[in-house]
Amino acid sequence: MGLSDGPTQRLDGDRVRTVRRSLNGPQAGLYRSRAAAPASAQSSAFPPGDVRRLRELAREGRLAEVVAAAAPVERRALTAAVYDVVWPIVFSNLTRRIEQRRGHLSCAAGVDRLADECLDRFHDDVEAVVDDVLAHAYRPVLNLEAWIAGRLNAATVDAHRRRRGQRGALQRPRLPGWLAADLGHDRWLLALATNVLVWVGVNGTAGNELWPLESWAQERGTYTGDWQGSDPGVVAGEVETVLAAMRRRPQWYESYVERPLGAKQAPVATRPVSDSGGETAAAPLALGDPDAGVETEMRRLAAEAVGSIDRRLGRGQETKTIVADVIRSVFGGPFAGTLDRAPHGGADPLGGVTGALADPATLARIVETVRSIISEERAG
Repeated sequence: MGLSDGPTQRLDGDRVRTVRRSLNGPQAGLYRSRAAAPASAQSSAFPPGDVRRLRELAREGRLAEVVAAAAPVERRALTAAVYDVVWPIVFSNLTRRIEQRRGHLSCAAGVDRLADECLDRFHDDVEAVVDDVLAHAYRPVLNLEAWIAGRLNAATVDAHRRRRGQRGALQRPRLPGWLAADLGHDRWLLALATNVLVWVGVNGTAGNELWPLESWAQERGTYTGDWQGSDPGVVAGEVETVLAAMRRRPQWYESYVERPLGAKQAPVATRPVSDSGGETAAAPLALGDPDAGVETEMRRLAAEAVGSIDRRLGRGQETKTIVADVIRSVFGGPFAGTLDRAPHGGADPLGGVTGALADPATLARIVETVRSIISEERAG
């Protein structure tokens, strides 16, 4: 998976709410990695008058009240003004510190240097604080910037937990006692299991990998002191150990691991699959046999039909009548094996099955074949 090293253009507040959509919605927001214009060349997205009015309403303690009762145009203008005030505070007081802790020194240099995924997290935090300001500024606020800075952690943490809840992930990942016991209360495996529960509930991806094994390998070295043995391959095996323990409670695993993990946005390659520059290109997905699904579905229907006929024979019913009735019932419904194909794009695999029952000779051969299969199964 290719990664862009270039800075990402910052989306201004006038566009952020129309460009970005929830990852659970019909289309996730996309960012185009390219060099951003110098900060001095970027004009403010909002007229100064809107910001002045925002400060006046905040000082009077009427901001939340006015926003709640505002017409869409006025609400949009005030929201844009809040965004203009909020984003520098979020970056200076929260994002920069987080990026430095992650070792993303380039991202910590400025908003226009944020990589795509870091920019996505930054926008999530900004939107969370904007919503918090609009909802809670119902008392006089004399110093708007200081008041916002004091609410950063509470607003962003609460929004983060809400987003996790919307994905179906645990809002505050904690390991249940049965899982800790299954993992032998091993300190590193418990930390790794917590990492798994955290990872499935966030928007980020690990390139073309399912898990951020490189990062977890570094963490493993810190936990165990075994730096030489802490490589992604070892961690991948330990992740499977953790997942195997989680799968022992299938309903819990499906609810808190599989479902939120499936809500992640699939990574998109930033370079074409065919690369003439000599570098290793992304490998295309291996295509399966288009008829394999049809064959599997036909075998499943045949097994279902034989089982139904065997049960009814045990009740003493007449063989020919049973066979005709079951085949019409099982093979006459919708066929799932061709759902991935365009309509009328090929022959219907079941087109002649039920029609063959009208021919006495064909029906006799089918009855004899079914009797033979059932006799072999009973003998086995």
